[in-house]
Amino acid sequence: MKKTRTIIIDIIPHDLDKRLAEKRLEELESLVKTFGGLVVVKIIQKKTMRSYRTFIGKGKVMELTKIALEEDADLLIVNNILKPGQIYNLEEAFREFFKEEKLECELKVWDRVDLILKIFEKHAKTTEAKLQVKLAQIRQFGPRIFGLGSELMQQVGGIGVRSGQGESNIELMKRHLRRQELSVLEKLKHYDLVKKGHRERRKKNNLKTVSIIGYTNAGKSSLLNAITSKKVYSADELFATLDTTIGKIYIPGNTSDGVFRQGKEILISDTIGFIRDLPPSLIQAFKSTLAETIEADLIMHVIDLSDPEMETKIDVVEEILNEMGLSKKEKIYVFNKIDLIDYSILVKMPKKDKRFKGVLKAGIHTAKQLGWHSFDDPSSKDNKKIISALKQKYKKFTPIFVSAEQKLNIDKLYKALDERV
Repeated sequence: MKKTRTIIIDIIPHDLDKRLAEKRLEELESLVKTFGGLVVVKIIQKKTMRSYRTFIGKGKVMELTKIALEEDADLLIVNNILKPGQIYNLEEAFREFFKEEKLECELKVWDRVDLILKIFEKHAKTTEAKLQVKLAQIRQFGPRIFGLGSELMQQVGGIGVRSGQGESNIELMKRHLRRQELSVLEKLKHYDLVKKGHRERRKKNNLKTVSIIGYTNAGKSSLLNAITSKKVYSADELFATLDTTIGKIYIPGNTSDGVFRQGKEILISDTIGFIRDLPPSLIQAFKSTLAETIEADLIMHVIDLSDPEMETKIDVVEEILNEMGLSKKEKIYVFNKIDLIDYSILVKMPKKDKRFKGVLKAGIHTAKQLGWHSFDDPSSKDNKKIISALKQKYKKFTPIFVSAEQKLNIDKLYKALDERV
């Protein structure tokens, strides 16, 4: 199957750090890959004033038409949130150019939200998830129809014309979209009521709940699999899962300071991943999925420890939680993927002279397990400083350092859950 040949462009302010600009474009490329497209050209444009008509400006439009022809591109994705008229004007500008040149080329234009919605559509498996994606698409597409009335009227209507075919088509589409939205909302009510009933029964039975949240691809589903018996789909791609999955863990009773503490069952829910520049309308469309997070006794914020942008992404997630009114909700931070750094500073490692029998699992730490490296190498010292700084900075969130993939330090996570829930 032929992959969609895609040009990606990010319009950024002049004062944005170059490294951050490149990371933004890398994330967009990852989104395109998840969708199933192929990025053929990447462009960063520094522009303080965005064009009202096309967002990217007339000169850049002409440049992109030539690039699209050279690269046989099918799609242009702008890594920003565009107004309905801007997308329409961009597609019209490309269409006019190709028409004048008598060329057969149809270049579609998407913004960042369009791409995310296409990925949601691809990954939605259950009826509820599909309905939520459909609702988000209606709310994304609707404003475009409403905003294009004047554009179409300029083409179809005229002086002394009370109304044109463009306007009547717009009104028809408006009514159609409204009917669709009401129909989807009515169907989603059923799932809301069912989930609400489940939550009320849990409270009645005094069952505690923990919701796993985090930036997309931080390893939320892998962590759910590691601490429960669930077998949730997980992959190294953005928005691998959209549906809420609930698993259960049991923490045995114990005696501490002569006091017996009864064992407890805790329900763990995994939900949709977050990402920067996620519009409120998308969050609103997935409110039935995110209700598990809103009602949870504790939020488990999963963070990719190996990500260079880790702290920026922590801030993104916290900002979204704040928008949802959850800034004061009890939470713990789980730093995942310690297997991708030198985890000897976190996990007890064997002595150098220990003899291993059989075959060791291949990996970046195998040499150290065999005693082929010094435990005091510079990288290890740097990691110790990083971990120490993170523990201090996020002390109030009980930071735990784990590997969901290798099931490292999971016992410490159980202990933290026992203490905090």
